[in-house]
Amino acid sequence: METAIENKGNARFDARLSMDKKLVIEKAAMLAGYRNLSDFVVSTVYEKARDIIQKSESILVSQRDSELFFQTLVNPPEPNEALKAAVRDFKESDPK
Repeated sequence: METAIENKGNARFDARLSMDKKLVIEKAAMLAGYRNLSDFVVSTVYEKARDIIQKSESILVSQRDSELFFQTLVNPPEPNEALKAAVRDFKESDPK
């Protein structure tokens, strides 16, 4: 599901967490070379969000492709001229 969001500049995000969690996250941010905790949190959450969206969209496409594939097996379309020509060419080139 795609949603159009109008960009109106920067937005703010606040979160409450325990001191233990904050210390762990700050240490990870420092070890990863981020300038500050906010940069680390925003970057990490953004990457994870993109991964989740990509995986979800892939699953939806995969489901749609599966449905189309099985519908085509159950209700195959009539062969078009290109397919008929390919069959003729194959039969003519068959060494039997």
